[in-house]
Amino acid sequence: MTGKESGHIDHEAAQAVPHAAANPDALEVAPGTAHEHLEGWIPQLASDEEIRAALEKAFDYRGDVTITRKDGAKIEGYLFDRRTAATLQDSVVRLFPKTAHEKISISYADIAALAFTGRDTAAGKSWETWMKKYAAKKAAGETNIALEPEPLD
Repeated sequence: MTGKESGHIDHEAAQAVPHAAANPDALEVAPGTAHEHLEGWIPQLASDEEIRAALEKAFDYRGDVTITRKDGAKIEGYLFDRRTAATLQDSVVRLFPKTAHEKISISYADIAALAFTGRDTAAGKSWETWMKKYAAKKAAGETNIALEPEPLD
């Protein structure tokens, strides 16, 4: 009969567990997403790959972008979706225009320029930033410190 069957603990087996598993600080931790500072950036869109890469960044951006179409029309809004395909003609971005209430789709092939014109509404609002502010307030003797949303302007 083994220790497991008899209800006894096998102390040698328990001690064979690596120490790292018992120490939560030594556990593997996946890094968070690093957000680039894109506000005000106007990427070069010379190649298909540059267009695709810039639109991926625009999709992850948390502010408005301005797209200039090849016909000269400019559309400012929040890019909320992109659908990539084998060709630029078949790939589209979808956005909520700032001045209209209906979503629009624009083919990658119709985009002449892209600018990150809107304020990144989440910039500087990471958990680490909040914790630093909290620690500073606590060190200053403040009480009733709460997690409060900041105005979006």
